[in-house]
Amino acid sequence: MNNNYLFPVYKQINIEFEYGKGSSLYDKKSNKYIDFTSGIGVNSLGHAHPKVIKTINKQANKLIHLSNIYSIKVQKECAKKIVKLSTYEKMKCFFCNSGAEANEAAIKFIRKYAYLNEIKNHKIITINNSFHGRTLTTLKATAQEDKQKGFGPFTDEFIYAKDIEDIKNKIDENTVAVMLELVQGEGGINAFDKKQIQTLAKELKNKKILLAIDEVQTGVYRTGEFLASNYYEIKPDIITLAKGLAGGLPIGVMMSDIEDVFTLGNHGSTFGGNPLCTKVALEVLTILEKRYKTKKLQKTVEIFQKELDKFYLKNKEYFVCKTGIGLMLGLKLKDENNLSKVFEEALKHKLLVLKSGKDIIRFLPSLLILEKEIKEGFRKLQKSIIKLNNKDKK
Repeated sequence: MNNNYLFPVYKQINIEFEYGKGSSLYDKKSNKYIDFTSGIGVNSLGHAHPKVIKTINKQANKLIHLSNIYSIKVQKECAKKIVKLSTYEKMKCFFCNSGAEANEAAIKFIRKYAYLNEIKNHKIITINNSFHGRTLTTLKATAQEDKQKGFGPFTDEFIYAKDIEDIKNKIDENTVAVMLELVQGEGGINAFDKKQIQTLAKELKNKKILLAIDEVQTGVYRTGEFLASNYYEIKPDIITLAKGLAGGLPIGVMMSDIEDVFTLGNHGSTFGGNPLCTKVALEVLTILEKRYKTKKLQKTVEIFQKELDKFYLKNKEYFVCKTGIGLMLGLKLKDENNLSKVFEEALKHKLLVLKSGKDIIRFLPSLLILEKEIKEGFRKLQKSIIKLNNKDKK
């Protein structure tokens, strides 16, 4: 089918998938593809998980949507579950529909905090190669000028630091918050140093500057812990979540334990926190919590990383290093010109991977991916590299 009715904002691959099961996707001819992308970290339980299907069907037969002017029991249950899993007991949740909306809510929350504390010319520091969304404000928070071109003018409250150490150089009397991804997703699967982050968190707390952590991609056990913040052993003032939270349904969450900032009428969402999405999120979280507690998640992480290590060591002529944490991983290519080539060869061998930055092959598999699917995927990737090698020799 042609794209005459769609804006050409995506460089789409000419494959139409008919159905999926686990970490496999099938096209119209029933060709099987191993999925190392999980919808860019969204399908945390893989495709067509039976409990997710059952939950959707059961809830859809009761209520799909209700206005937030009414009390929604499952929304409260989902918020309680998220706060409990975060280990940050006094947090409160605002539900929305995406990561960009969650980050918009966080920025709006920061602005209100600045207003209440009479910080008139408030500044928010983000970091080079960050990615926080595609709305106008989150786009300005995203420290990548190429993504901002043509969409100005923007609000002028964002200051960009070169790296974690440079943040302290950017802080002044007008700084109200620092907003970070602990592992940059679109910016190259760049995992920041744990000690640097812990030192930064302490310094910000001492200076009464808010720390907002964008966990849209790193959250919901993607790094092996429920939050990357748990992995880094810090306590942020604000956290945002989305992607893997409802196994494929649109949802976002902004959390904070700061009292009396958002008050009646300050923010809202028509669809955010509806019964269907929060019920499915609750089911997804219950499944993943059990998998975490029984160490099955850690076993999956170990198997995937072991196979990635083997592949990397076998093909070091092409790669600089491995990057990432948990099941948010990447391989940095020596030659950035090979990024599209590897991506395309993998696709030909029916393996789905992702790109990140200019030179990173990104892996975001389902958190339930099976060992046989992992091994099959890396066999396909090896064939792709062999084909690339043959092309280079011609």
